[in-house]
Amino acid sequence: MAELLFVGAGLGDERDLSQRALDELRACDRLFAEQYTAVLAPGSLERLGELVGRPVTPLERVDVESATAILAALDRGERVGFVVPGDPFAATTHVALRVQAEERGHAWRYLPNASILAAAAGFLGLQPYRFGRPVSLPFPSPGFTPSSPLDLIGRNRELGLHTLVLLDLRPADAAFLTASEGLRILAERDPQGTRVPRSAPLGVVARVGTPTASAWFGLLEELRSADFGPPMHAVIVPAPTLHFEEEAAVARFRWPR
Repeated sequence: MAELLFVGAGLGDERDLSQRALDELRACDRLFAEQYTAVLAPGSLERLGELVGRPVTPLERVDVESATAILAALDRGERVGFVVPGDPFAATTHVALRVQAEERGHAWRYLPNASILAAAAGFLGLQPYRFGRPVSLPFPSPGFTPSSPLDLIGRNRELGLHTLVLLDLRPADAAFLTASEGLRILAERDPQGTRVPRSAPLGVVARVGTPTASAWFGLLEELRSADFGPPMHAVIVPAPTLHFEEEAAVARFRWPR
């Protein structure tokens, strides 16, 4: 029986890994990482490899979903470290990998880290227990206009809950859906504003967990004039009403400034 170590890398770069995580990675025989659910700062994996004394092999989504390389290393009796931006188990593909390893008789361990699922709320100052189910907004493509993102936003608002809208990315192609594009897509698909309001403010967070993190809070039409800077971005559709402490927290991010 071998062991698979799931290591969260946080939201910035290799410096966000804990000392415990670095020690555990140094004790691994083989290291893999993915950067398709999110990305770390450029050069992070290379610098991480230098810190722990062994190279970190990047994997694409198809590699993780097939799990061929990771399971083969485990079957050889190697201790494998799998590094994930954010928190490892925020993505269902990683839970599936854990189950596959278990089914083959291997052990696993979990070293969590910061995730955008909590950090976006914390940075803006919205109460995390008031968030409903997160929504993923994919890149637009001809003939592909899924209704589920807007349906979930509407359902959350009916329940008095905020919605975190995660924006699609294709790091291998250096393609990131920006907040500006995301807001445009939401507006076009909900022209009457029945689910994405026009008269109530929305939130945008950018590069949370990095030194250049910033946020904006304003009406959709007003936010279209904002420069959100480089990715990664996320959009927040708040509940119809905010708690008074939330109102005080988001005041510093009101747009226009």
